[in-house]
Amino acid sequence: MKTATVRDLRNNFGKLETWLAAGERIEIRRRGKPVATLTPASPQASEAHVELPDFEARRKAIWGDRVFSAEEVRRMREMELEGEEG
Repeated sequence: MKTATVRDLRNNFGKLETWLAAGERIEIRRRGKPVATLTPASPQASEAHVELPDFEARRKAIWGDRVFSAEEVRRMREMELEGEEG
């Protein structure tokens, strides 16, 4: 385990970050006494991926290939505004 001071943490974080990237654990000391331990992040946490729904497929399932005319869009907007006023 490597050691560093609070001053190193504040002024030379780049060096500590390099150690962490290499998988090193770092003990942080203040006036010679340990105050914290930095450990590298686990690979699973940084590689977590959330699968988003297929919005295009959902849109197509609901509306198909339909394209609204300008008149239909105008009427839908008027209906939305009426609902907000009442």
